[in-house]
Amino acid sequence: MVWTPREKTLDWPALLAAREQARADGRTVVWTNGCFDLLHPGHVASLAQARALGDWLVVGLNSDASVRANKGPLRPILSQNERAALLAALECVDAVIVFDEPTPEAALARLQPDIHCKGMEYAPPHGRPVPERATIEAYGGRIEYLPLVPGVSTTDVLARIHEKTGASRAA
Repeated sequence: MVWTPREKTLDWPALLAAREQARADGRTVVWTNGCFDLLHPGHVASLAQARALGDWLVVGLNSDASVRANKGPLRPILSQNERAALLAALECVDAVIVFDEPTPEAALARLQPDIHCKGMEYAPPHGRPVPERATIEAYGGRIEYLPLVPGVSTTDVLARIHEKTGASRAA
């Protein structure tokens, strides 16, 4: 069978069936999530690090509506279908699921991955709050914190584009 990225972009019934199979096989399921608007080296490094923590990496992708709610009316730059295709094309990503909520609590409660990955900006004792912490702890999962690549974020990439083109910083 020839692989295409679409085979990794799943709906909830397919994802939950795959999760049950992973559980039956004794595989460790890892989850991370985000907007992944303008995929960059920081994203790729984080995804590879998340995948190294387990056997099966699921990426929760904020829908277009969720990105607009979180980032403002000028985002996302790429549509959820474009962003899902880019993520699914990465070897380290095993599955992609799009969710509409601003935070992943509902998705995590449904999937119940063994490990939930967050960036170091959330790490205790001085990190930002993790809204989904109670959900993860309720089903017995754990949170792992991944190092960030300094100076590489979507905001940084957009700033570089604006600087090089002289465009306004409206995004």
